[in-house]
Amino acid sequence: MRAHPSDDHRHHEHHGSDLTHAAQATLEKAGEQWTNMRAVIFEALAGFDKPASAYDIAEAVSKREGRRVAANSVYRILDLFVGANLARRVESANAYVANAHPDCLHDCIFLVCDSCGNTTHLDDDTITRTVRSAAQGAGFSPVRPVIEVRGKCADCD
Repeated sequence: MRAHPSDDHRHHEHHGSDLTHAAQATLEKAGEQWTNMRAVIFEALAGFDKPASAYDIAEAVSKREGRRVAANSVYRILDLFVGANLARRVESANAYVANAHPDCLHDCIFLVCDSCGNTTHLDDDTITRTVRSAAQGAGFSPVRPVIEVRGKCADCD
């Protein structure tokens, strides 16, 4: 997954062990524990270069741990990660991506390639503010806008 910040939004993207440490700090700041299983699931999620399903993650963790890990357990932890801003859910694919900047809370826009599955993450606060404002103008209280654009990436076009 590639991220492209807009000029309107600046943040530090973490990678590798720096990402794991940032995720741990963010989760603990939210009052949650960074257990061994949560660490293993986060590292597996962060190891995928495309959105991963709970089943993909469960399989990767099962191989690594040498024991079966149920997808239901992974789903619960992924829900926690999404709530704590450690991961983002790509709704249309029922899949997840590690948030490269868990210490920064904002709405995301995903560009999802229908050919190769590559997902590009955009940060564009101007667009997401407009979506939130339109929802509020219609008398709706937005909690988490989900903006996904499906099509073909430059590599597949």
